Order: sequence, then structure tokens, then C-alpha cells
Amino acid sequence: VQLQASGGGLVQPGGSLRLSCAASGFTLDYYAIGWFRRAPGKEREGVICIFTSSTYYADSVKGRFTISRDSPKNTMHLQMNSLEPEDTAVYYCAAGSYLVDQCTEAAYSKWGQGTQVTVSS
Repeated sequence: VQLQASGGGLVQPGGSLRLSCAASGFTLDYYAIGWFRRAPGKEREGVICIFTSSTYYADSVKGRFTISRDSPKNTMHLQMNSLEPEDTAVYYCAAGSYLVDQCTEAAYSKWGQGTQVTVSS
């Protein structure tokens, strides 16, 4: 049972990046899913989370980031547009019980290993 994140890298301000997270050993469709990030010197924070009936977006990413599921591939994606230097962080994918309705670290039991995103010119 694991999540494998990929797609990080170096991108210029204003650019785009798409992160992927493949699940194995369980079916993502039955779980709440989310993306979190830890910036240098800061705690890990929720970026976007999909619950049973709603989606949470951190204020800092509204209008720029979107989350999606690829059910046949048992994968989730994070599309990041109009990237800013403040988006530089290690990004983590996570999955939790379908009952989860918070985008907080404690609510998610399954975690990917993290992928580095650096936004810099």
C-alpha cells in the first residue's frame, strides 16, 4: 500500500507544472485525496483536498492549482499554473478515509514520499 509522487522540478515564475501520484495496493476512488506542501522553514500545509462532496483550496492557490483523479490509472494529479517563487516546496500527495472533510495533515493516513518543486528564474 503506497503512494508514489512524481513530476516535480525547476520552473520559472509564471510557468506550469503537473504533479502525479500513483496509488498501489488500494483504490483511490474510495478515499479522500489531497496535496500538501512543506516550504523551507515552514510546517506542512494543505494545498488542495477533495472530499466526498466538496473541494478545499488554500487561498494562496485558488485560481491557479487544480486537482484531479485518473480513475483507470488509480492516479491523482495536481496541475499548477502561474507558479510563484512562494510555491517552492516539497509537495506530498495523501489519501484518507472517505469520511475526511478537512485538509489537515492529521486527517490523512497514507502519504507519498514528496517531490520537490522549485520556482525560480
